[in-house]
Amino acid sequence: MTNLVKQSIKALLYPLYERRLLRQLDFTQTPHHVGVILDGNRRWAKSNFGGSTEAGHRAGAEKIVELLGWCEEADVSIITLWLLSTDNLNRAPEELDSLLKIIAAAVDRLDELGRWEIKPLGALELLPTWLQTRLKDVEKRSKGRTDVVVNVAIGYGGRHEIVDAVRNYIKDGIDQGESADQIANNLSIAEVSKHLYTAGLPDPELVIRTSGEQRLSGFLLWQSAHSEFYFCEAYWPDFRRVDFLRALRAYAQRHRRFGR
Repeated sequence: MTNLVKQSIKALLYPLYERRLLRQLDFTQTPHHVGVILDGNRRWAKSNFGGSTEAGHRAGAEKIVELLGWCEEADVSIITLWLLSTDNLNRAPEELDSLLKIIAAAVDRLDELGRWEIKPLGALELLPTWLQTRLKDVEKRSKGRTDVVVNVAIGYGGRHEIVDAVRNYIKDGIDQGESADQIANNLSIAEVSKHLYTAGLPDPELVIRTSGEQRLSGFLLWQSAHSEFYFCEAYWPDFRRVDFLRALRAYAQRHRRFGR
């Protein structure tokens, strides 16, 4: 059987499979906050374009709007997308510059659609000034726009976030005239949480990672303590609605104990 025939059969069967999954899902059990590690753009490009990483990043950016539409259908109200890690900032300058421009265009596209509140997360001070300004403008424009919040994690690293949170907690204590002992004694999970990039938002119930890698790599390191994880083999540009529905089904079938 040729690949073309196989693809044609899959194209016919997947809509049927999607409908079957939809019938199986109880949307009262779907998560309110989903985090997604958009992984595999470069490997997708290598397998499809012989190594054109820019093509992979562009294809990945185009997939984001589809995902957000699927989330809306499932009543997911908060989506956190990991678009760029702090480690990614160490990539070759020419690749990084291209990637940052693609990310900026993707965020602008989300803003133009006017369907979501967009909140940039991360060590934004590590980004080029032009991108910091652009992200702040989008955040200001979209604030309170809808009940659906899209967090775009750019220049994000879980360890970096925790260090920033503790540092800002200490600074606040100093500004309030507290002693070193008071600051140390008042340190708690709740106080650290107040200073995270996601402060004020509920933790994600479900974290999805594409590309077959089965690790978080520091994504929402603090917030994912009680999250359910779903690892998908597909590279991010190949991620389909059926893959998303499978993730929701897997989540609904699990019994969340929260350490109890």
